[in-house]
Amino acid sequence: LTTTGDLYTCGYGGSAVNGMGCLGHGNMESYQSPKLVNSLVEDGCYASDVHCGEYSMTVLTTEGEVLTCGTGSFGRLGNLETLDQLYLEPVEMIAGDDVVQIASGFAFSLALNKGGIVHAWGKNNEGQLGAGVGLAVDVYAMESLPTPIEGLLEGRKVTRIAAGHSHAAAVTSTGELFTWGMHMDHEPKLENSLLHTKIIDVACGQNYTLALDQEGRLYSLGKGKTGVLGLASTKMTTQPILVEGIPAGEKVVTMSAGWTHVACTTALSE
Repeated sequence: LTTTGDLYTCGYGGSAVNGMGCLGHGNMESYQSPKLVNSLVEDGCYASDVHCGEYSMTVLTTEGEVLTCGTGSFGRLGNLETLDQLYLEPVEMIAGDDVVQIASGFAFSLALNKGGIVHAWGKNNEGQLGAGVGLAVDVYAMESLPTPIEGLLEGRKVTRIAAGHSHAAAVTSTGELFTWGMHMDHEPKLENSLLHTKIIDVACGQNYTLALDQEGRLYSLGKGKTGVLGLASTKMTTQPILVEGIPAGEKVVTMSAGWTHVACTTALSE
């Protein structure tokens, strides 16, 4: 994604078995170097963000519109059909929502609009759509149209969202952190242990979550198998724990959650 809003993609283009069109070039060819997605240029669209899932891609335009392409299995394109899309097409259900942030997991996506409401669509086998137990949660569970996430988020304004493999998280305007998915919570769960501070950002890796508070302190929770939680342990934790390995006198400014590893930048505390 360039500063002028042009989108370039490369890599695996898909197949008749896995689904095709995830690069947005109108075919299932693979490219070894970045190639401009010409269809966006032709339509006069400029991208502001892009997220890639398994064989699919979700794009946010500068106009607040969400576009998807690639395999349509499990409804991950958000357009009711489960057919593949070779080109980026609008997610019609939220076309007028003025979306400000997107996030994509393995086979599902989230969209946050200006009003602080989160919509989710795609695979729901582990409760990653936050729809509660009203929808069947099994290996075939899915939602092929964007569905607003309610539960405890209803009446709250969400400001940040993040998606992992099969779980997601959100931060509200008052600094609350909510998590769901991973076969643990099928609707947003308030992380009560963080109510003593104000969370301002969140990131999700494969099976874990990072939360950053306004003081620059980093918290982690989830599966720690690779030491990804930064807690000097590989054990799982279901509650956020302060990452104490950051040097004294420094605060975390930015963080990035990889599939099984983490990186963050710091600055000197005032």
